[in-house]
Amino acid sequence: MFTGHLAVGFAAKRIEPKISLGTWMLAAMLADLLLFPLLIAGVERVTLQPGVTTNRVVGVNIAYSHSLLMDVLWGVLFALAYYLYQRYFRGAWLLFAAVLSHWVLDVVSHRPDMPIAPGVSTTIGLGLWNSIPATLAVEGGLWLIALILYVRFTPLVTRVRRIVFWIAVVFLTFAWYGNIKGGMDPNPVRAGVGGLIFFSLMVVWAYWIDHRRPAYSGLSGSGSDIAAASA
Repeated sequence: MFTGHLAVGFAAKRIEPKISLGTWMLAAMLADLLLFPLLIAGVERVTLQPGVTTNRVVGVNIAYSHSLLMDVLWGVLFALAYYLYQRYFRGAWLLFAAVLSHWVLDVVSHRPDMPIAPGVSTTIGLGLWNSIPATLAVEGGLWLIALILYVRFTPLVTRVRRIVFWIAVVFLTFAWYGNIKGGMDPNPVRAGVGGLIFFSLMVVWAYWIDHRRPAYSGLSGSGSDIAAASA
């Protein structure tokens, strides 16, 4: 998934507004942000097989970034780093869940190529990507619901941020659709470099959008308290 992972970040911000949207996006996309440097280094590999899935991406060796065991490990390390920095136990647990959600959503969308652990041959996947209409309905639905939740409960407070936010949302939506139709660059180095830059910019954008942003008054804590606690 792509917008499905971003949807986790937006929805999680609604659940726990004390944590910055950028941190939520970093957690939800962590597996991919680990995959791209490993692709560049040749440690992991994906292949494109027309006719297998709509975007033709098949993981051949992605166990270090995308297996269940490793995503649990990455989630623990991410949550621990956050806890040591913020001393916020509930937030750390929720961030762990956000990291692990990447594996769950990829299992839903991928063909059976999602590994359980490095060195384990068993792979699983429900193959949502085999159907473009189903992908658009399921992932697009998650994306729309998450955007509504985010905008409704954490209103954008400046015109510049509103404009930049919606421009980015439109761009990400078209990028998602293009990925469904066209797939990844077949060159692993180009795919890794391009993906790393693109996803890193998304995280930076999320931090900027959320900077000094008051939360919806109906949530626990005052807007100033929540803004001060954001990380």
